[in-house]
Amino acid sequence: MNTVVPETDRPAVDSRLVLGIVSVGVLLSSLDLFIVNVALPDMAREFGAELAGLSWVLNAYAIVFAALLVPAGRLGDRGSNRTTFLLGLAVFVLGSAACAAAWNVASLVTFRVLQAVGAAMLTPASLGLVLAATPPERRATAVRLWVAFGGLGAALGPVVGGLLVEIDWRWVFLVNVPIGLGALVAGLRRLPDPRGDGGALPDLFGAVALVGAIAALVLGLVKGEDWGWASPQVLGAFAAAVVFGVGFAVSSARHHSPIVDPDLLRAPNFALMAANSVLFQVAFAGMLLSVVLWAQNVWGWSALRTGLAIAPGPLVVPIVAVLAGRLIGRVGAGPVIAAGGVAFAAGMVWWARAIELAPDYPAGLLPGMIVSGLGVGLTLPTAFAAGTSGIPPQRFATGSAVLSMARQIGLAVGVAVLVAVLGSPGDPLATLDAFRRGWYVVAAVALAAGLVGLGARMPRPAVPEAAVLETARP
Repeated sequence: MNTVVPETDRPAVDSRLVLGIVSVGVLLSSLDLFIVNVALPDMAREFGAELAGLSWVLNAYAIVFAALLVPAGRLGDRGSNRTTFLLGLAVFVLGSAACAAAWNVASLVTFRVLQAVGAAMLTPASLGLVLAATPPERRATAVRLWVAFGGLGAALGPVVGGLLVEIDWRWVFLVNVPIGLGALVAGLRRLPDPRGDGGALPDLFGAVALVGAIAALVLGLVKGEDWGWASPQVLGAFAAAVVFGVGFAVSSARHHSPIVDPDLLRAPNFALMAANSVLFQVAFAGMLLSVVLWAQNVWGWSALRTGLAIAPGPLVVPIVAVLAGRLIGRVGAGPVIAAGGVAFAAGMVWWARAIELAPDYPAGLLPGMIVSGLGVGLTLPTAFAAGTSGIPPQRFATGSAVLSMARQIGLAVGVAVLVAVLGSPGDPLATLDAFRRGWYVVAAVALAAGLVGLGARMPRPAVPEAAVLETARP
């Protein structure tokens, strides 16, 4: 029996309040993908561990988060996005508190997995709640703001991490607890509960196969440099990803209730924006990792100084994300996404031509950081809004989960590509040349993402954009 409530029959809810509450969870889960990086040296000293072993603190979160996004999204669509979001947020907060209390590397990695499970649950359910609470003509703006919070969290990771490590590395996890609990209490009191489609149990074998495919793929990508790209472990991981992927495809074709509905893949812009998400996240990951490595390893800056130097770029993102709505109303989504790719590439080219071995923040690093932030603000929110614009209401969480999964795969690929391009240069001049090559590669990928995004089409808003922005602003 179909239990989906028609959009016109749903009680009115404050979409701004819903967006504000769920964006806290999205910000925290995105922040935790990057905030831990700067704390690794302190963890290594306290636990007496090698950095190579501590890399699993990062990898475990990335692998589990990417692998569980789509099954968690399908769970929310079938049952209750409210329940899935609140349960995910509670698990994330519990995992954060446990990470702060970790007594060795093994316990820390285990609790990071718990964090990732919670993040994977809350992320797609959060957008499902936003889309269900927002009138159709205002959804594009709401999605842009939702994505802007996620992008802001990712980009602010090194900034916040650098500040918190000055106190104690455990604060990179403890900071999530009071903020997450506040969002949890607010969500319990104020979030609506649009019911899912119920119906038959989804394809469990397909869900397991998808989790296995994504986990194996991301494992191979994040460990390729450490284990060797031709090593049995990495080749085995990629082979397992192919086998699981084939199993997922076969099971989805045969099951009457697949995890990813084929109609979802045929939704306007969906497949195109998934491809754009992969490409742009490759560039985004390469940019973020490269600037941290350059500032700390070449210029010799502290984690705190590096984080503060990066901050202007992320601060541009939410402002541009809101203003981009006006451009979409005039020229369409495709040109805005393409312009974002060009702006991001321009920032990388600036770094490749202006940054030198001698530190020069105002003329070298800062302009490229701001211009690339402009590109992120134009591209990420607009592409996600375009990708979700044709998703049917009963598949809001699943559709957003697929797009989020594409972004996570892109992040893993971006890190692998940059590390491979940089290699292990010996002297300072060779290091400069390696980073310049890396920035040109990142620029090329950003341009490719913009070219793919040029094909996006979205219906023009039925109400003036200014009114949309005013109503949707959290």
